[in-house]
Amino acid sequence: MVISVASDHGGYLCKQEIIKYLVELGHEVIDCGTNSLDSCDYPDFAKKAANLVANKTAQRGIVICTTGEGVAITVNKIKGIRCGICYNDEVSYLIRAHNDCNMVAFGAKFFSIVDIKRWISIFLTTEFEGGRHIARVKKIEE
Repeated sequence: MVISVASDHGGYLCKQEIIKYLVELGHEVIDCGTNSLDSCDYPDFAKKAANLVANKTAQRGIVICTTGEGVAITVNKIKGIRCGICYNDEVSYLIRAHNDCNMVAFGAKFFSIVDIKRWISIFLTTEFEGGRHIARVKKIEE
């Protein structure tokens, strides 16, 4: 799977660990920045990652900032993107199974890298259930 990944300075170290993890799992990663701990504007990098998912260059996207909120708000403004913020195993499953999310956001300050890696694994391996959820996802897309 091709996965776009982006962060701001608050999520930079987490992003670097996530990229290593994704490569170990056999995924192709497109690193959309940032590339340092220097203060930067998260929308610049989050939009790059989301646009790759929206135009189907990447099948999934992962965005990270201090809270996960700013990057999630940013990418959800791009047509075709459905991004949820993960904070436990069940949510990591449900945003794929019920909402067909193609991106996921994390708050680097509030979760361990061990938890984030587990939630990424759940997010990437869960299929959309379809069924009654299709009409709801179509309403989101409208």
